[in-house]
Amino acid sequence: MIDRLKRTTAQAVTLSLLAAAALPAWAQSEPWPTQPVKIILPFAAGGATDVLARSFTDKLSAVLKQPVVVENRPGAGSTLGAAQAAQAKPDGHTLMIMSTSHLFAPAIYKDLPYDALTSFVPVTRLVSSGFVMAVHPSVPANTVREFVALAKSQPGKLNFASSGNGGNQHLVTQMFLNATSTDVKHVPYKGSGQALTDLIGGQVQMSFMALSNAIPHVKSGKLRALGVTTPRPSAELPGVPTIAEAGVPGFAATAWLALVAPKGTPPAVVARLNSEMQKIMVDPETRKLLTNAGMDVDLAGPEEFGAFLRDESVKWLQLARGMNLSM
Repeated sequence: MIDRLKRTTAQAVTLSLLAAAALPAWAQSEPWPTQPVKIILPFAAGGATDVLARSFTDKLSAVLKQPVVVENRPGAGSTLGAAQAAQAKPDGHTLMIMSTSHLFAPAIYKDLPYDALTSFVPVTRLVSSGFVMAVHPSVPANTVREFVALAKSQPGKLNFASSGNGGNQHLVTQMFLNATSTDVKHVPYKGSGQALTDLIGGQVQMSFMALSNAIPHVKSGKLRALGVTTPRPSAELPGVPTIAEAGVPGFAATAWLALVAPKGTPPAVVARLNSEMQKIMVDPETRKLLTNAGMDVDLAGPEEFGAFLRDESVKWLQLARGMNLSM
């Protein structure tokens, strides 16, 4: 009996030692990342998301010790890129930049192959920004009031450019048209870069452009800024009033950009990504680059950002449905 007890005890000790020795190996059996990390931008190149991605991808690559590559997947109001991200393997090697337009897409596009909220895991909100109501210099309007008067004098004759049906620019402009009871024709493009090119070229008369896209062209005189959609004027565009100050009381609209991952991404990966991004985004060099581009660093971690998304979803869905923009 004693010999058997000794043998059992010895076996238990041996197994315990083997298990303890195996723990570090088990813990490191699935390190992350083990390959390049892809960030899907569901928008065409040349827009605000590209500016944001350029501000942090090199720094994120350095801390992760893996390349961080950006892939533009534009189309259908950001839903094509979102579908690809939602269906990606949830191992932390595919991420997505989400924007405000992601939340009102379900009210516009039928039968989406993902759920706007539950198919993604919040990592962190990154920045927020407003829009500039910009016109081609040939447009005979120097203020918001003058543009509204011009549009009312020739309903349906002027046109505005957007990055595509159901995108941020489209909805913000439609908000403005509703608020001012004006009729301006929509010309959708495949991305804000193409919309900007034709606005500068005079093929379209007006657009609500992201601050990051509009600022250099306003400063160079290629575009004329009539107002900004933020609650306060932009320091980068001195002398340009808010839309509310310029004749549309109560009007305000901001957009945000955030980092998300496919549903099922390990919590440890999400936590590390959030931690690294929080440090990168408060780096003075990153913050200066984004501020100069008209974006404000506006951080919120997974829990706070998740609650924010739920509230934002209700607001934007109601707005989109009220505009009857279904496609």
